[in-house]
Amino acid sequence: MIIIRVALDVPIDRLFDYLAPDADTADIGRCVRVPFSSRQISGIIISVCETSSVPESKLKYAGQIDRQTPPLPQPLLGLFEFCSRYYHHPIGQVVMNGLPVLLRKFKHTGKEQPPSWRLTDTGKSITLADLPIRAKAKRQLISLLSERGIITAEICKAMSSHSRKLLHEFKDLGWVEQFTALPEKAVFSTASSPAPTAEQAQAISEILDRTGTFTPWLLNGITGSGKTEVYLQVTASLLAQQKQVLILVPEINLTPQLEAVFRKRFPGTTLVSLHSGLNNSERLQGWLQAQRGKAGIVLGTRLAIFTPMPELSLIIVDEEQDHSFKQQDGLRYSARDLAIYRARQANIPVILGSATPSLESYHQARTGRYRLLQLHSRAISQAALPTIRCIDLRVIPAQEGLSEPVLDALRHCLARKQQSLVFINRRGYSPVLLCKSCRWIATCKRCSSRLVVHLRDRQLRCHYCGDQQPVSPACPQCGDPDVLPFGHGTQRVEAALIRHFPEARILRVDRDSIRHKGAWQQMLDRIHRGEADILVGTQLLAKGHDFPNLALVCALNADASLYSTDFRAEEHLFAQLIQVAGRAGRANVPGSVLIQTEFPQHPLYQALIRQDYAAYAQAHLKERRSAGFPPFVYLAVLRAEAPVLTDALEFLRQVAALAAVTENYPHIQLFDPVPAHMTRLKGLERAQLLIQARSRRHLQTFLGDWHQRITALPAHSRIRWHLDVDPLTL
Repeated sequence: MIIIRVALDVPIDRLFDYLAPDADTADIGRCVRVPFSSRQISGIIISVCETSSVPESKLKYAGQIDRQTPPLPQPLLGLFEFCSRYYHHPIGQVVMNGLPVLLRKFKHTGKEQPPSWRLTDTGKSITLADLPIRAKAKRQLISLLSERGIITAEICKAMSSHSRKLLHEFKDLGWVEQFTALPEKAVFSTASSPAPTAEQAQAISEILDRTGTFTPWLLNGITGSGKTEVYLQVTASLLAQQKQVLILVPEINLTPQLEAVFRKRFPGTTLVSLHSGLNNSERLQGWLQAQRGKAGIVLGTRLAIFTPMPELSLIIVDEEQDHSFKQQDGLRYSARDLAIYRARQANIPVILGSATPSLESYHQARTGRYRLLQLHSRAISQAALPTIRCIDLRVIPAQEGLSEPVLDALRHCLARKQQSLVFINRRGYSPVLLCKSCRWIATCKRCSSRLVVHLRDRQLRCHYCGDQQPVSPACPQCGDPDVLPFGHGTQRVEAALIRHFPEARILRVDRDSIRHKGAWQQMLDRIHRGEADILVGTQLLAKGHDFPNLALVCALNADASLYSTDFRAEEHLFAQLIQVAGRAGRANVPGSVLIQTEFPQHPLYQALIRQDYAAYAQAHLKERRSAGFPPFVYLAVLRAEAPVLTDALEFLRQVAALAAVTENYPHIQLFDPVPAHMTRLKGLERAQLLIQARSRRHLQTFLGDWHQRITALPAHSRIRWHLDVDPLTL
């Protein structure tokens, strides 16, 4: 009898056997429909064999096998297996999580990719001078096509109906043409590239010398040093050999700009973008192009690490220190760490790029496990690093969140017709609504958090669970109408700036202002066209964006992270401030950065002023070593959730007792169960148990044994719990 072993999307960590008389080993990696319980579900065939531990009379017959889609390659199945083993997550959920939704639902579609638009030779000769000044929309569209090289179907959908109509007008004029995916054997071509700086040339040469071997590179370059140019020139060499390159970015908002750069440099190469902003059909089409080797470049967020690429020859992880590479629910994997494993598995190089590497990666480079490449100078010779200055709020107090030196600097910037950025990493109007009489504070009923005031909507919102309610006109506890917002968010700072600079064009960029599809790209376009004078924004504006006319950055409320109990908070703050400071003075515009703080002598701010990442990292690594934190130890956290906190704590005591009776793990330390830092989240009480080990091998051996014991506990099915390996927060 022929038996297939199938990975299913169920919370049971094993494979399931089915009879499949027509199956053979060529079906390994294919999708299959099978009966499970009382329903039909999809799974992936992991192996084909002739025997089973289940009696043949109890085995069910498998349904249809999808032979239209190429099977998942063995290396990708190996990546799934490693991911399941390392993160102690059911293999079926790992495999199915990595597939496009339509493939999981067995809804394979053979539709052609929606057409994109590009300039014809005639269109490339059109300049803005050829168009009337009043034809604003036409001028913007021509500029967009010239900058991006193409307008994808995805971008086209986000445009206004008027812009889409203009594209068809341009087509009738012979200025643009529609096209779909390039043929598999597309001729490689590249646009002209700038001559690299000496440091860039050295980095490119070293990477290309080791393209056929597993080599983890840490590319540590200051902001504006041209890390992207290194990516581009290494990619060009590999594409010329008909190879594929995978580029990971931490957030969807970073994809449009980087995608535009790569499309413009490689107009003859199919590039697919994979992220959560695509619909299911678009994601499947891009995934299939990558799997069939048609896409030379795959650019995506963390889930793209699971994309099958038969000719993969390089993985790039941009902004590798970013916490967004770690999934925070379900399968809690790190795309950066899986990129290292996948590169080792494929025997190819992987580049981790950052101006402020994570301390773990920096430590790996210092100890020789990674190769360190450094870019100390900005790529544009006229572009110097911005000057950084701290404003002591103990001496110069802030009014409405803004000190007088910040207001003066903004005035000078406006007078010079340069752009400025006011950075505050807190959205909403105010983080606290307080009654001055009885000290009542508006809190979320479902979370251990305060409700944030969103004044324009007259709403109080929880930024954790999304719960919202109208702002009360009086205190619900004492009835006093003197209920006031305290603290500052982006909306309140925006309102203050409008009062100070009524003639300025002020643009707020945060999660609230870009909720609608296409809003983010429209805002970026406005900034690049110079249609905004002062930007007010969160970390969305801090990462990876190039605004040539931005001369000033003002950071507000930076001190909040210094009070955090999270051992990574300072590292995260340093990286964030270096990133946002790097937005200033990137072209020939001198840049300056002002940081409002009550602790100007703090070592973190002093290192920022010197812009000395290495000194800060080495000092912080010493603190980590003495305190017993990563990268000198390895951690896992077992978290439990229940309607009542005592139930979650009791479950953790039971699982801790399972470890206590085991004497085989002297290198493992378990801490007592405690309530989580945010004890209540989305209506459930949370507790956690920390596990620490001196080596990754010891930790993994222990977790494998312990996890099996936990799943045998009767209580494990009555409590929501999960294991987080290499947690980012405690």
